[in-house]
Amino acid sequence: MSLEHIQIEVAYATPERQQIIPLRVTKGATVAECIAQSNITQYFPEIDLDQQKVGIWSKAAKLDQQPREGDRIEIYRPLIADPKAIRRKRAERAKDDGRADPVTGGRRREQTR
Repeated sequence: MSLEHIQIEVAYATPERQQIIPLRVTKGATVAECIAQSNITQYFPEIDLDQQKVGIWSKAAKLDQQPREGDRIEIYRPLIADPKAIRRKRAERAKDDGRADPVTGGRRREQTR
């Protein structure tokens, strides 16, 4: 009896470079097993699956999830800044610069007569 296989990809990128590794794995393999079989840590030894999140086609996935034929498993780098904090700072700057309404925080409208 032969085992059924599927074709997937494992992807990781830094600002300097990216690596997408095509891989043929046994159907039923987990995301963690696929990442291990890809040997992507050979190119990026800083990958730590205990700390980094993974996904399949930009949707969060668990390490014990099973990918399907044609899936791309993505390993995400940690965020270097909190997006909410950045938006908050930008809004405060807009208020201070007079580009935003100090009460609502929304854009100032040009008064028309």
